[in-house]
Amino acid sequence: MATTIRDRTLSQTLTARLADARARTDDLFSVLRPGGLFERPIPERHRLIFYLGHLEAFDWNLLGRQGHGLEPFREEFDRLFAFGIDPTDGGLPNEPASAWPSEAEVRAYNREVRDRVDGCLAAVAEPRSEQDRHTLVSMAIEHRLMHAETLAYLLHRLPYALKEPRQDPPYPRAVAGPDARVLSIPEGTATLGQPRAADAFGWDNEFDPLVARVPAFRIEEHKVTNARYLEFVKDGGYAARALWTDEDWAWKERAGIRHPAFWVERDGAFAYRGMFAETPLLPAGPVYVSQAEAAAFAQWAGAWLPTEAQFHRAAYGTPEGAEREYPWGSEPPSERHGNFDFRRWDPTPVGSHPDGASAFGVSEMMGNGWEWTRTAFEPFPGFRPHPFYAGYSKDFFDGKHLVMKGASPRTAACFLRRSFRNWFQPHYPYVYAALRLVQK
Repeated sequence: MATTIRDRTLSQTLTARLADARARTDDLFSVLRPGGLFERPIPERHRLIFYLGHLEAFDWNLLGRQGHGLEPFREEFDRLFAFGIDPTDGGLPNEPASAWPSEAEVRAYNREVRDRVDGCLAAVAEPRSEQDRHTLVSMAIEHRLMHAETLAYLLHRLPYALKEPRQDPPYPRAVAGPDARVLSIPEGTATLGQPRAADAFGWDNEFDPLVARVPAFRIEEHKVTNARYLEFVKDGGYAARALWTDEDWAWKERAGIRHPAFWVERDGAFAYRGMFAETPLLPAGPVYVSQAEAAAFAQWAGAWLPTEAQFHRAAYGTPEGAEREYPWGSEPPSERHGNFDFRRWDPTPVGSHPDGASAFGVSEMMGNGWEWTRTAFEPFPGFRPHPFYAGYSKDFFDGKHLVMKGASPRTAACFLRRSFRNWFQPHYPYVYAALRLVQK
């Protein structure tokens, strides 16, 4: 099969990106001290040993077996590490650590997978088509980087004694106070999704474009801070039945939730559960909560969570009517635009990245925490499941998952594209998810 110079250049770029993504996840696993790999830091998720094998099994099943038609060499591991858990049914995994293969076995499998996948990318094995290979390698890279964020919030819940500490750089200087200034967004259009193009990668839920007319609304300049959310807690928000839907109230009561999962209560005061140390609660930091908690706070504040279209309008729209590639314009994402791309483990004070503001002056819509919307995760018109990963999106079009937009400190820069959509069910409090309020 003939390949062009463009094909070879793209393959080399993708190979380099895959190597970088591997280095990212390898570094995360290096945080673990002995014993940590078999812990289950979040009850609804697998033990960490699963993720060590899952990343390579996904690459092998996708690139080696589907993309190049290679025969399995350890099929039981291909199956064991193929799929994770979506915690929607209330059931919790309960197998003992001894049920999993040893770390040595998993690492040996991983080494073999990488050797074989690298051989595929070096054209030792002929791909079914160059177009397929480019799509599949992009999938493998982004899947791994998604799990780099998943691993981060899993590691966040581990006891500190099981982690090798790392150090964040000093906070950038916040140039704006964490007030609740409200900005007016005029009526206009918001383009969700992206068009299908041969050289553009996207997950299946990002297609096709959907142009929505968005009535005028008002949105808060900043994400809701810990200090402001503390007012809600002190005002009895977690005990105010009228603020919660029936489902959210039942979940909260069943789980005994009385404050955000990232807070720790000590003698009537709250501290922040950082990645590597417990610290005083940062008043100007964004609060991380579940969608259920975010919705209750919005009720208490007499406001709403934005829709997906409202987020797009505030983030990418302009007073002139055009839409931007990023909130700040067309310049590629960099450190001055926000707290994302693995530069930090924990959030910074809101207002720390004024260069990341949108054309309407809305602050830090990319980075420092995903932002909950009130929009159910649903397909755009023209949706087609991807043949290589048919269940990626469609299994979650169930009315039980809500769209998140933006990015967190542990989100790779490639996910800052306008069309990317994240989603979770509303009763999952462990992700780096913040909120911002809108008003009519």
